[in-house]
Amino acid sequence: MHANKTVTILIVDDDASLRNMLEIILKKEGYDVVSAENARTALEVLRKEKVDLAISDIKMPDLSGIELLKKIKGIDPDIPVLMITAYASTADAVEAMKLGAENYVTKPFNIDELKVVVSRALNLSRMEKENSQLRRELSGRRHFGNIVGGNRRMLEIYDLVDTISQTDSTVLISGESGTGKELIARAVHERSSRSQNRFVSINCGALPENLLESELFGHIKGAFTDAYRDKPGLFEQAQQGTLFLDEIAEMSQKMQVKLLRAIQERVIRRVGGDREIPVDVRIISATNRDLSKGMQAGEFRSDLFYRLNVISIQVPALRERRDDIMPLMQSFLTVYNRRFNKQIVGFSDEVVSQFMQYDWPGNVRELENFVERAVALEKGEMITTRSLPSELLFHVSASPVEHGEIRSILQQDGFAFSEYIDELSRRIISEALEINDSSIKRTAEMLQLSYRSLRYLIDKYHLK
Repeated sequence: MHANKTVTILIVDDDASLRNMLEIILKKEGYDVVSAENARTALEVLRKEKVDLAISDIKMPDLSGIELLKKIKGIDPDIPVLMITAYASTADAVEAMKLGAENYVTKPFNIDELKVVVSRALNLSRMEKENSQLRRELSGRRHFGNIVGGNRRMLEIYDLVDTISQTDSTVLISGESGTGKELIARAVHERSSRSQNRFVSINCGALPENLLESELFGHIKGAFTDAYRDKPGLFEQAQQGTLFLDEIAEMSQKMQVKLLRAIQERVIRRVGGDREIPVDVRIISATNRDLSKGMQAGEFRSDLFYRLNVISIQVPALRERRDDIMPLMQSFLTVYNRRFNKQIVGFSDEVVSQFMQYDWPGNVRELENFVERAVALEKGEMITTRSLPSELLFHVSASPVEHGEIRSILQQDGFAFSEYIDELSRRIISEALEINDSSIKRTAEMLQLSYRSLRYLIDKYHLK
């Protein structure tokens, strides 16, 4: 007799005698059993009560066991499903396994074998739930895959990633530059059923329209100058995997139309070709801009936005999750100690104070760059302020610098006035350009500089 009477098993079969036999066998093992004569009744049961395991015949009138399997996984992907099949239909059972069935048994089946298969499926399901719980607990300890952070908003993102990974819905990740949007996209991919296939990424703002089209959809030989051979695009390379479209807001209107067609129809055409190529790709996109404003301005298509924004993830800026700064510092210190073969043990109190006060306009990416630079330059066992860049020591803000701050800066080892001013100027111009969406004209007006002077400084500080 099975000790756990809280386990509920759903039996689905149009053969009443087989249903009754299974019910008797499983109740003797101590399970609670509910029965359904067809798939539609089974779905009603699933919506009303908790089921720990489903056992379904493959061949059923109206709605087949395969279709029921798909619907069960849509309702709750964690419910294990066993399929019943005749010897002659094992190919269907194998197909069911590919779609997520736990196992299958063949008719007429051995009762002892059935008991073993049921017990094994339930134990495996229990272990997977325990592992999922363990992953959630570990995420509470500030780690989630390659993402570091235990801030409440980050933990909510981890839970959302775990949930949506089991679906194939498109995802739109929003957040400032440097917040880790691609890491989150990779986490979704790695936890999904597509994880055995490729994760392919592209920055949509890094290429002109014609090159972006060729990169995404591929081209045929002779489609344009330098097209010496057929080339598959990223959609084809990501087949049955995930395609990550970074900076989606930078895509031209023409490319938006072509992307929308590819998502809607699940086919693409290579540049210069007329053959339609079916594609099975999960789309995850990211932006550091407000796409709703882009739609209002007529820069971003609303129909594409609604296709991309089925599930939305908003990543907080680092200044909004300051409790993650110290864990990130320690994590990057470990990485760059290993890379530069150093044994730096930590950060001075003054460095910690500077990091905690800084607003991190470049977010986690900027923090990583600062730690990398500090580890590379530091000669002692502890990161000190002498290894930090000037913009961190002299915060760029609207408020005037206190007298004591200036004195502290002047007393730093190796202080060089011209380098300090250059670094401060570079930072101010970089921030102003970001605020003005890289418009030199608006940035020059903001800084009260001439257009020509600003162009000179952009070239000087390599801000292109």
